[in-house]
Order: sequence, then structure tokens, then C-alpha cells
Amino acid sequence: MSRSDAGLALVAAIALIGTVQAADHADSPRAAADPAADITDVFAWMSPDARRVNLIMGIGRDVAPDARFSDAVQYVFRTGSDDVYSVASLPDATTNIICTFDAEQVVTCRVGAITVSGDAGDPAGISDPEGRVRVFAGPRNDPFFFNGSGFRQTARVVTEAAPGLTFDEAGCPALNADTAAALREQLRTEPDGSPAQDDFAGFNILALVLSIDKSLLTRGGPILEVWGSTHLRPSGDDS
Repeated sequence: MSRSDAGLALVAAIALIGTVQAADHADSPRAAADPAADITDVFAWMSPDARRVNLIMGIGRDVAPDARFSDAVQYVFRTGSDDVYSVASLPDATTNIICTFDAEQVVTCRVGAITVSGDAGDPAGISDPEGRVRVFAGPRNDPFFFNGSGFRQTARVVTEAAPGLTFDEAGCPALNADTAAALREQLRTEPDGSPAQDDFAGFNILALVLSIDKSLLTRGGPILEVWGSTHLRPSGDDS
């Protein structure tokens, strides 16, 4: 995703239980040319006691060990909260979590009135005095599992069958149950039927990780939506 137009990484409504995630690997040349602003994944889930919201933004694809976050980019988690789930209306309350880095990789993250700043490279991270916001930032193994050969084989099968398929208004093909099951199975295995291999094994990303007291994000209600974006920092922003 480019720094200027942000690009959607995740739009999810969660009732503060379970896990939601989205992924976006192997982008267009424009996005790939700026890996320090290219979102690969956004993850959001609750802590076991349901008191904290955990957020991860993955940046870059197979980054070098010395990769750095950009000091020209804002890394943003956008959240909205409501009492009920609705796609037809805006959330009752919104909170933007904005993180920036300086040239020395000191991170500054703002969550409402709380600001956390410092070297977040230690696995324990850094937090505000009350521990309501904790931040880690640094390289990590890419957690996304991708069966590339199985995906490509599935795409070839669908492409070859396309002339004989019918499509709905949304462009989705009509498949019978057996065909759909066969395609799902191919996505789970190698083309020869053997167990799927992770084509991203050993790849690294830059991980921006936050653990946040959920009360800071749920002023509008317990239903929380989360998405991530990157932007050029405004002129004169020295945070």
C-alpha cells in the first residue's frame, strides 16, 4: 500500500471476542517500491480476560534484518465503537491510534490523551505509567501462512473452467458443491495432494504491536471495528 492513499488493510466489526485478521502480500509496483509503508497484515484480538485489545500491523514483505520504520510515515490504527453492528451508519465513537518514528527509531504512539514514546525494540515493549497502552516495534517472522503453489493451481483450474461457468452480478462463479469442495481442498494442499508448504516461511516483517486497555477504544459501545493505514506525515509534524 502506498503512503499517500493509505489503502484498506482491515475493516472488521468484532464484539470484543475472538480474532480478526486481513492480509495483503505481493503488492503493485508502487506499493512494493516503498516497503516501509506497505501494510501486509493487520491483526486484532482480545486478551484472555477481555480487558485489552491487541493490535498488530505488519509492514513490508521479506524485509532485511536491518529494515527500519520510516520517519516520513504515520502508521495508523483506526477504530470505531458502537452498541450495535451496522454497515449503514458511522460508529458512535472513533479513536485513531497514530504512531510515528524518528530517524533513531524512537516511536511515539498516541491513543486519545495517552502518549507513549521511546525505544520499543525490547520484546517487553514500552508503556505509559499506568500500563494502559503498551507498544513494541521491530522485526519479526511473518506470521501469514501462504500455500502459493496450491493457490496458483487453484487459479489455473478456475481460469480453465471459466468459459463453461456462469457468473452472478458480483462476478462470482456458480459452483456445485463437489467442485467447490475440490477447490477448497486444493487451497489446503500442494498440487500433488501433499501437505501444504508455507511459501512465507523465513520471511520477516516489521511488526508494530500494541496492547491497549479496551476502555480507551469502546466509548461508543462494545462492538469495535478496526482498520489500518499508512500516510505521509503532515508537514511540520515533528512527533
